[in-house]
Amino acid sequence: MKYYNYDIVFQEIPDETTLAFNITNCPCFCKECHSPFLAEDIGTSLTEETIDDILKKYINGLTCVAFMGGDADVQAVNNLAKWVKTQYNLKTAWYSGRETLSDLFQPQFFDYVKIGPYKPECGALDKPTTNQRLYRIKHINDTCELEDITAKFRK
Repeated sequence: MKYYNYDIVFQEIPDETTLAFNITNCPCFCKECHSPFLAEDIGTSLTEETIDDILKKYINGLTCVAFMGGDADVQAVNNLAKWVKTQYNLKTAWYSGRETLSDLFQPQFFDYVKIGPYKPECGALDKPTTNQRLYRIKHINDTCELEDITAKFRK
């Protein structure tokens, strides 16, 4: 799995200061995608070492790490989220462009997950008509429940 770039963001995950990696080789091809170049197989390998090097620079100001994409390699996203949680005890998030979660998705390694392709006729996450959903994953004993927090984008 490769990434094109990263940034510190404040709006992708409400109430979190997030290190967001833009994952390439996206298989979703959303109509009017804001970053169509992310469908290309470009960028640098996203590894534990890469994340470690970047986190060392910003760790004191972060509360979350997000993987923006990665639908082409769900297992790699799972593995990196698990590593971030165990090594840094940060929250983790995944933005999937799929209509539904992959059977390979392992919610126990995540605190948030966004699903849904961008559909211009529905609008982005901040529109009440959006088809996309952001969920907070509640970890209760050995189960995970999804709480829809999409409305937080409209406040």
